[in-house]
Amino acid sequence: MTNSWPRFLAALLLFASAALYLRAHSRNEVFAAHLPLQSFPAQIGGWNGTDEVIDQETRDVLGPGEFLSRDYTIDGDESSSVDRTSGASPSIDLLIAYFPSQSTGDTIHSPMHCLPGSGWLPIDSSRVMVNVRGHGPFPANRVVVAKGELRNLVLYWYWAHGRGVASEYWAKYYLVKDSIKLHRSDGALVRVIIQLHSGESADSAYQRVLPFAGEIVPLLDDYIPR
Repeated sequence: MTNSWPRFLAALLLFASAALYLRAHSRNEVFAAHLPLQSFPAQIGGWNGTDEVIDQETRDVLGPGEFLSRDYTIDGDESSSVDRTSGASPSIDLLIAYFPSQSTGDTIHSPMHCLPGSGWLPIDSSRVMVNVRGHGPFPANRVVVAKGELRNLVLYWYWAHGRGVASEYWAKYYLVKDSIKLHRSDGALVRVIIQLHSGESADSAYQRVLPFAGEIVPLLDDYIPR
């Protein structure tokens, strides 16, 4: 516990400094043009998306911004065979939370803050390097969460100006840096969730979700401007 205090104080100082700087320079802020999140493609590769309602509790945790919550499923005979053999729906839940401005102090928070409140508890977490076409490798968080007998794999990262990071602290650092250099404080959280099959490993579920991540990453710059 003693060793964690310096890290906690450093993080607290970083967050406080970021909030103070952003408030002081909000009048010079630049807002970049972007497409609305609701126009994000409903058909991506072999996946077809259905919009979901974001409950007020989750919105309160996320703060003011633009949000897309969509469930993507694979149609066709091949996915039907997956259903029968696995007992789980081959669907992927996508959440994109974009904040055009974070200058008022309402900055992006980790999705781990709201999952415990809905009954999901993290049982394993790690950092992974996401390698997809059209973009250099970037770090992301890979978390297995449990609710009763159910297991989900959560993959999420912070995205701003064509850059993906896993750490909430690094996201705050770049927020201040970009505010100084670009006069912008916009950024986003991207989160995908896939259900683990019975007895499936986190590595296997991660490999199943990677093709979907590879489809959405090249699209992000249109909705989360560089």
